[in-house]
Amino acid sequence: MDRSFAHFGIKKEIRELTFSPIREIVRFAENQNNVVPFWFGEPDVSTPDFISKAAKEALDQGDTFYAPNAGIPKLREAIADYMNDLYQTEITFKQITVSVSAMNAIMIVAQALVRHGSKVVVLLPSWPNIPAVQQIMGAKVEGFPIQMKDGKWKLDLDHLFNICGSDTSVLVINSPNNPSGWTMSKDEQKAVLDFARKKGIWVVSDEVYARLNFNHKHAPSFCEIMEQDDRVVVVNSFSKSWAMTGWRLGWLTSPIEVSKEFEKLTEYNVAGPPPFIQQAGVVALRDGESFVQESNQRYLNALSAFSDWARSEDRIEFDSPEATFYAFFSVNDGTDSMSMAKDLLIKYNIGLAPGCAFGPQYDSYLRLCFAASLPKLEMGLEGISAWLKGPFGKK
Repeated sequence: MDRSFAHFGIKKEIRELTFSPIREIVRFAENQNNVVPFWFGEPDVSTPDFISKAAKEALDQGDTFYAPNAGIPKLREAIADYMNDLYQTEITFKQITVSVSAMNAIMIVAQALVRHGSKVVVLLPSWPNIPAVQQIMGAKVEGFPIQMKDGKWKLDLDHLFNICGSDTSVLVINSPNNPSGWTMSKDEQKAVLDFARKKGIWVVSDEVYARLNFNHKHAPSFCEIMEQDDRVVVVNSFSKSWAMTGWRLGWLTSPIEVSKEFEKLTEYNVAGPPPFIQQAGVVALRDGESFVQESNQRYLNALSAFSDWARSEDRIEFDSPEATFYAFFSVNDGTDSMSMAKDLLIKYNIGLAPGCAFGPQYDSYLRLCFAASLPKLEMGLEGISAWLKGPFGKK
């Protein structure tokens, strides 16, 4: 009997979808003991007690029923207040749609905005889920890489605008960027917004790492420059700044009329995040600023340790990130990042994400999440140093 995809009638877009290389390397290590993991983008500390306590209290009070599709009013208002305080804006709760994670938010946006057969331009390097979502929706995905010049990541705006033709429906930007830590400047954001207004292109700005910034309280945001009727959607999440990756809670900021469409899509995707988790989100925004600041100091200390180590290693090239908690570094003579990541796992029990996950141009790169304790990070770096002394990862 024919058991091919065609036999089962699976959509072409899904058949051509590949598994995330990050998940692939994690599956590769499933039966390996004592792995020191730096592959996922998450802190190695649990969610703060005051956030968890809020969810427990909501559960104890029986807050377990269906919630409004756009999110409970209390959380939507808390998000609007938080953003207005952070960015000095006048965002209303009607512009906010609460989502089951930023991943769910990105999918909802694509369902609403991406026309089948249209072109979606995605800045690279990119978390693999972002272009995959566009592919699922039937878009022609074109990656546009920021370039490493003089040891720094740089964006060529003129080149970017040239590839955004009449068939381009959406431009997706992740800044601060996972995995590179590159951060778009306010002037670059203004130039992109002006261009998008003229061409009628939607800008989807993934700003999940906005608060993980080493020089300022936050990274530049499109929220600071957009008008209420601009074709801009900003994606955000509780996962990174409040150590809530497993909670799956995020939000969208968009024009009011568009948020109504997102509300409909939420109904037909997930019918809204659990209400007790949303109550925890309210408390995270209200009481979590000191945790955000303390976390950023920990990440800065870890980045300093990584940077010191990187300067001592001749076989890697590394641009210190402006934000996020990632070190994205290239390995001299490395040509196959998946083979390198597997080799490092087998020989030294160190788990890194392969650079190919973030675009084919980055197959000499590896990504390390340094949101870890210094002893754990130092142990990992010792293993990588030993690994760098030998042959590896050549095709």
